[in-house]
Amino acid sequence: MTLNPQQIKNTQNELQQNFELSGLTKEQVATDLHINLTKLNHLFTLTQSSLNDPWILRNYLIEKVEAQGKKPVSFTALVGDWHQYWFLDSGLIDARKMSAGDD
Repeated sequence: MTLNPQQIKNTQNELQQNFELSGLTKEQVATDLHINLTKLNHLFTLTQSSLNDPWILRNYLIEKVEAQGKKPVSFTALVGDWHQYWFLDSGLIDARKMSAGDD
């Protein structure tokens, strides 16, 4: 799935807003997702190579925001059931298995 420039900007903002709502630090998120801060920053800017990884971050942030009784910011591009997208590996997303490397 290729996002157009507006969708990229929107998704970056939606990830950031949900991160802020979560009340977590980037260090906590990186530790929970078993990645380093470089990779996490690539995820927030959507400059990583894996299509699965942003969905993992999205789902993680939604879960953390909801666990606090808050309403997550809705996503406009990363929507629907990731199990239905042929280009995503839903098993990796469900297992929260990030791609190897920093990007």
